[in-house]
Amino acid sequence: MFIQEKPRNTEVFGNYDVCVCGAGPAGVAAALSAARNGAKCCLLESTGCLGGIWTSGLLAWFLDYKQKGGIMKELLDKLEERDARGRNPSGTYNHAADVEELKLLLEDMCLEAGVDIHLHTRVVAADMDGRIICHAIVENPSGRLAFGAKTFIDCTGNGDFGVQAGNRYDYAERGTGRVQPMSFTGMLTGLHLQDMEPFMRPTDRVAEVSWHEPKIRFRAVMEAGGHSPSYANPTLMPVREDLFLIQTNHEYGFCGFKETDVTKATLEGRRELMKITQALRSQGGVWKNVRLVATPEQIGVREGRRLTGRYMISDDDIRNGASFEDAVCHVNFGVDVHAPSKEEGKGVVQQAWHSKPYDIPMRSMQAADVDNLLMAGRCISGDFLAHSSYRVTGNAVAMGEGAGYFAATGKILPPQIITPAP
Repeated sequence: MFIQEKPRNTEVFGNYDVCVCGAGPAGVAAALSAARNGAKCCLLESTGCLGGIWTSGLLAWFLDYKQKGGIMKELLDKLEERDARGRNPSGTYNHAADVEELKLLLEDMCLEAGVDIHLHTRVVAADMDGRIICHAIVENPSGRLAFGAKTFIDCTGNGDFGVQAGNRYDYAERGTGRVQPMSFTGMLTGLHLQDMEPFMRPTDRVAEVSWHEPKIRFRAVMEAGGHSPSYANPTLMPVREDLFLIQTNHEYGFCGFKETDVTKATLEGRRELMKITQALRSQGGVWKNVRLVATPEQIGVREGRRLTGRYMISDDDIRNGASFEDAVCHVNFGVDVHAPSKEEGKGVVQQAWHSKPYDIPMRSMQAADVDNLLMAGRCISGDFLAHSSYRVTGNAVAMGEGAGYFAATGKILPPQIITPAP
């Protein structure tokens, strides 16, 4: 059943050089890079804060970031200045950040750069002239508006705007239809860092502490309390001495861009996190005061649409460590396919081969069917296995920075690589 909507006039809010759709790690970096290079830039975000999966998703745990310079390193440096990075029991920094501090930092950086921020603003359509996007049409508390720009960058994660503009896309594993599960992350308090050492892997001791054994111990406590988690490798991530992020949920078989699926996965995820917290608390001892103090505004979607670009990154590229003349990001993260079904072990699927460090070319971030559309983050053009590697947030920041620079200058920004401190 359908209805026919009446024609209506939509107010043009403003015209820009660059319009970034989605303000996750890729979108913030894209907007910063474009604005700092002279472009008049707007940043459109559907939630009430910047940061995407880091903030509204509560997964402020950086991956594949240590060799990234540019905006990624700047973020880390500024977090350190604000005493907002997570620490290991030894006092060294880990991969975590304080979510609330990170929200403010991203806002401060964007405002200082002159980015025009619009929160609670969801892109719902594209106004097209052939292969050219003229306006991003949005809906927000002010109603239905249009944002004009010369160049648009899709950083929505699921490729929402690219599809609205008519670009092709891939989804799932070709031939099987398998998709990785979503995860619902939470924040725990009532625990103490030293007590939690047996249940986590400090990032400064990866050579001596097994990746798997702390997770087995953590899962055993949950199961002793009466709940076996849907993710077989539950992870405890320290943010403060008494504040931790927890990732212990898998939601299988749901589509990340189908509202009914996302809703059901969110409801199930939140319910499981409360059950797990209760199971932990029932064990007393170091767990007696544990409380679930925050759940995310958005569930973590690993796999959405992969917009078709002028080049598709393949499993051969990551297997062989491909390099490209138009590279904008260098990836060190390996293949990371979370089991698409419970029957496959509820953990991470082991591959018969390992990837080598490889480049992401600008061509994989340029839409194939729309002339003035770029994309950055997990919705770029790649196949199922390649996507499982490049999708993490350290790479999203580098991609966003490259896309914003290209949109503002028409030039390629080579990968900003640094040698990490020992």
